[in-house]
Amino acid sequence: MSFLLGQSMTGGYGGADILHDCTIGVERGEIAVVVGPNGAGKSTAMKAIFGMLSLRSGSVTMDGEDITTLAPQARVRKGMGFVPQTGNVFPSMSVEENLEMGAFIREDDIAETMAQVYDLFPILREKRRQPAGELSGGQRQQVAVGRALMTRPSVLMLDEPTAGVSPIVMDELFDRIIEIARTGIAILMVEQNAKQALNIADKGYVLVQGANRYTDTGAVLLADPEVRRAFLGG
Repeated sequence: MSFLLGQSMTGGYGGADILHDCTIGVERGEIAVVVGPNGAGKSTAMKAIFGMLSLRSGSVTMDGEDITTLAPQARVRKGMGFVPQTGNVFPSMSVEENLEMGAFIREDDIAETMAQVYDLFPILREKRRQPAGELSGGQRQQVAVGRALMTRPSVLMLDEPTAGVSPIVMDELFDRIIEIARTGIAILMVEQNAKQALNIADKGYVLVQGANRYTDTGAVLLADPEVRRAFLGG
């Protein structure tokens, strides 16, 4: 069983199901990537695992514990960090204040974790007094990821972390994500840049209309001619 597992998830908004018996999991220190066409239910699956969506059937477990009925804030206390695609920084607050907000559940000294975030994203140390709203898109994403890391999560969930950033910034963000995974954190990521994301993925899930179409290692999915033709542009 995976460290974090959304098993046979079915559910949606109102009366309409978006997810249909969908299963997604990730191990500690592993990068799992969810890809698929627009409307495939990728972000919905992420929200279901984080507790922002009630499931009609299926379950979510973390480290063997059933957390299906827990609210998102309770999941954060269990060790889950979530970075949404949009609205993921406080624009009027400084970079450092944003990071401090990420440590809201902690009662110990956060200085060491703050230093680790600054080591991971050196530009944030340089701009720590600057309002987050004045940063570039890529730098704001770094703030958002850094803030999630301030809780010292065992799982980091990223919804489209490279949306709207340049290819160079995307490569840099992916490099940092690999570094984070090497510390033993499980990373579950939804990504539109499917080819590049699968390139760094230990495990890949291709969703179509809220259901699993392909599940394998990133390397196997990249090499699969059917996957390449249908989802990766040839």
